Amino acid sequence: MKKKIFILLLSLITTTAHADFSTRAKSAFLIDYDSGAEIVAKNADTLMPPSSMIKLMTLAVLFDEIKAGNLTMDDRLTVSENADYENPLWYPASKICLVAGQTISVRDAILGLIVLSGGDASVVVAEKLAGSESAFTELMQEKARAIGMTQSTFGNASGLPNPNNLMTSRELAILAQHIISDYPEIYPMFATKRFEFAEYKSDWCREWGRTHTMNYNKLLFTMPGADGLKTGHTDDGGYGMVASAKIGGRRLVGVINGFNGKSHDDLAAEMKKLLNYGYSTTANNTFYDAGDKIAQIPVWYGRDKTVVATVAKPFTITVPKADGLAGIRVLARYNEPVLAPVMAGDEIGEIIAEKEGRVIARAPLVAMDTVKKTQLFGRVWRNIMVMLGLE
Repeated sequence: MKKKIFILLLSLITTTAHADFSTRAKSAFLIDYDSGAEIVAKNADTLMPPSSMIKLMTLAVLFDEIKAGNLTMDDRLTVSENADYENPLWYPASKICLVAGQTISVRDAILGLIVLSGGDASVVVAEKLAGSESAFTELMQEKARAIGMTQSTFGNASGLPNPNNLMTSRELAILAQHIISDYPEIYPMFATKRFEFAEYKSDWCREWGRTHTMNYNKLLFTMPGADGLKTGHTDDGGYGMVASAKIGGRRLVGVINGFNGKSHDDLAAEMKKLLNYGYSTTANNTFYDAGDKIAQIPVWYGRDKTVVATVAKPFTITVPKADGLAGIRVLARYNEPVLAPVMAGDEIGEIIAEKEGRVIARAPLVAMDTVKKTQLFGRVWRNIMVMLGLE
């Protein structure tokens, strides 16, 4: 086989670097959702307590059960004494305010986790899916590794202080991307601004619930296009937020942790500054859409002589607005010929974008169509033609 490299686009204008983003947060990370390009990275790989942002993993494990058909939004979950509002664990913590013995719908548990950051709801979910919160953390760990989160560890499902609750801003962004892409029917729930729980079972909880209905994610109220995801706060760790916004068809995902602000409003203002920085200083360029013909690759022993290489999703590059496409070249790399059979969607190469010798974006090249293997006589005939120099 011969390795083929084709330069698809080349620009040789001198480039300039864009300025760093300044934030008081101990860690900050900002990426473009479509290209995966890093726009801001401050201590992005430092393990830190995630506080209630860990509930995104609790939700992801729950969403898998819904996606698999094992649970529906209307199914009822039973509240144990571990999640009872009178358990001292929940006195200072965010909660829905549940009573042992009552049941709660899956839908309300999700909204309670998203809007009210209900730690009690996280326990209810954990006990339903794994029997105990301790066993559930093993599912959280398995899920993390399955989606490429190699460092995160989990001590509970709620984010209450625990030495084993550690995540990086980069991995929180990976988790956010996974939730947005893999649960499109559920993700809109993260934009819910207000949740009024209708099934309180004690007078104290009913009174408490009157003033606890608004989402802690104040970015939803202050930034058009913001549609998720989750905030967190502890006295020792400060404020944190995993956020996403979609403006003009372009989605950014941002993470802040260890922010020493005074309130969730301060946190939202800092996240808005981070996201606006990304929108104002960078732009996306889509070179190929899914289904575009990028290369035609010979197929060995195939019923068709070639197969068209394309991309499964748009190949997008994020660049500083000041530079545009300066200094960028786009290349398609693959081995030829491809050995039949080739199934539509099979990975048969890659497309990459380089800038100053550094890869800034890459994506698989996939077969547009299926090419079946030729019959034995056809393979023999092909070998004869090659030996005779006729092919």
